[in-house]
Amino acid sequence: MEDDYERLNHTQRLKAAVHYTVGQLCDETSADTGIEFNKQFVAALAELTFKQSESFAIDLELFAKHAKRTTILPDDVQLLVRKSQSLHDHIKEKCSQQVSISEEKRKEKKTKQTKKKQVNDNLVT
Repeated sequence: MEDDYERLNHTQRLKAAVHYTVGQLCDETSADTGIEFNKQFVAALAELTFKQSESFAIDLELFAKHAKRTTILPDDVQLLVRKSQSLHDHIKEKCSQQVSISEEKRKEKKTKQTKKKQVNDNLVT
């Protein structure tokens, strides 16, 4: 019973956050374009966004489960957005950027470890 209450409370907070964010985006768009959005439209768009996000989450979990994994990988996300070429290209670009950043961090860490080892070797001799 307590778990159901916590899950419901968590879902309500997520919905509120999505509604707030959609409202902010609509306000920004309205300021840029001069097009006004009424409250019913914002609420409907927020609900649609939340439902689509739930669907994405379920699909991503199923992709990982099908591959016998418990972790969702960037490849799963790319598979999810494969029908939208522009979104697929955007996700692919972001994944490539993330890989580059990770490789740079790995190289920096390896360089630091090598320098530390050299300093330790010099102290021993």
